[in-house]
Amino acid sequence: MSAARRTFVAVIGLLLLAGAAALAFRFAPGTRAALPKAAPTVPVGVAPVVAKSVPVRLRAIGNVEPFTTVAVKARIDGQIVAVHFREGQEVHKGDTLFEIDRRPLEAQLQQAQANLLKDRALLDHANEQAKRYKDLLDQKFISPDAYAQIRTNAETAAAQVSADSAGIRNAQLSLDYCTIRSPITGYTGKIQIQEGNLVKANDTSPLVVLNQVVPINASFSVPEQSLAAVRKYQADGELQVTAQVPNSGLAPVPGKLSFIDNATDETTGTIKLKAEFPNVDKALWPGQFVDVVITLTHQDDAIVVPPAAVQNGPNGQYVFVVKPDRTVEVRDIKVSRNEGDVAVVGSGVKPGDIVVTVGQLRLAPGAKVAIADAKAAE
Repeated sequence: MSAARRTFVAVIGLLLLAGAAALAFRFAPGTRAALPKAAPTVPVGVAPVVAKSVPVRLRAIGNVEPFTTVAVKARIDGQIVAVHFREGQEVHKGDTLFEIDRRPLEAQLQQAQANLLKDRALLDHANEQAKRYKDLLDQKFISPDAYAQIRTNAETAAAQVSADSAGIRNAQLSLDYCTIRSPITGYTGKIQIQEGNLVKANDTSPLVVLNQVVPINASFSVPEQSLAAVRKYQADGELQVTAQVPNSGLAPVPGKLSFIDNATDETTGTIKLKAEFPNVDKALWPGQFVDVVITLTHQDDAIVVPPAAVQNGPNGQYVFVVKPDRTVEVRDIKVSRNEGDVAVVGSGVKPGDIVVTVGQLRLAPGAKVAIADAKAAE
């Protein structure tokens, strides 16, 4: 055998001896490599399961409506000679809005008054004549038919005076209609007919539309299945309602339920409700969409967990519950409803249980956990 070959064989033998020694050391009793690798501890956030009073509410999207809407129209024919408000201005009940030319109606009133004076003079003459003819009738100088004709003339004159008086009252009323006043306190819309235009009594187009916004209404619809609960709790007392403009940053506006429609909508399976809000600060405005919450009652001793603790799996909803030995187990639960920042649980957990709210993705049944906030588990 050559020297090179002998050297190669020696190197191979040394390598084999070194590998065998390494394997013997790895699996030798008492060495670190022989121990199984421990499962890592998973850091989690937790929260306790508690029992507390929770409101029972219905939520809907509502539309703000004026408390009262009035389409102002003229009650007489004429020309608008003055407009006493600006578009969008707040006006009060009794404020003057428009004025119509009064001159033609003043002339009619004067004519009616003159007719009354003339007919009163005729009536006085007819009454005197009837009195004289009555004396002649008593003395048998005239026939009853002749006296009846004179008496009829007097009664006709009296009727004409009454008609003239009614004509004067009608002329005065028409004259009053020349000044158009606000029937409510509210805000004006766009002026539909400007100064200088002719208007007709009760025309199709209004002069302006007024909206009353203090108080104000919001209409909304709830599923017809909720009607029984709404009627039940309304019978026990006034139901409180709040309305909030989405993404406005404003606090919810409190109000009360004021109306339940007398029929459900067959096409949508919902029923229309209406709530009234004082709206003193005018936070709500007609036409706005609002988030409406109606509080029916309060559920005492409701079992609640943070919504972040609830997980969804193939078999439904569940939570991870931390046991006293800091391992977790899976509990199937049934969430009745979400109410604000809590989920109301019907079954599966009890007050005092500790549920995981952060870190569930790294957990499995029996996993060891490290609680970030130790106080939460106490």
